[in-house]
Amino acid sequence: MTVQSEATAQGVILTDGAADKVRTLLDQEGRDDLRLRVGVQPGGCSGLRYQLYFDERDLDGDVIADFDGVEVVTDRRSAAYLIGATIDFVDTIEKQGFTIDNPNATGSCACGDSFN
Repeated sequence: MTVQSEATAQGVILTDGAADKVRTLLDQEGRDDLRLRVGVQPGGCSGLRYQLYFDERDLDGDVIADFDGVEVVTDRRSAAYLIGATIDFVDTIEKQGFTIDNPNATGSCACGDSFN
């Protein structure tokens, strides 16, 4: 595992708003061993789908970035798809949840759940 103070190795950027929301969710879980795992898996209309979930595991090749105490973990295979991707949390009338702005995505499906 490699720990970075910023996401230079994995390229994922977590906004302050997203970090605050992750911190709130982790506090609700009442566990201090969880980190936000971000991955890319086959699936969806466009071929690839993002996965965001809390995980306590350490996998071989994981890259960990720390955002003011919030650790984001990406597996080595997913990292190539996520270089420069920004994870944010929005809370508006139209939408509430995490969003990913990924400059590597060449297209996405109409529902926005998957990309290629």
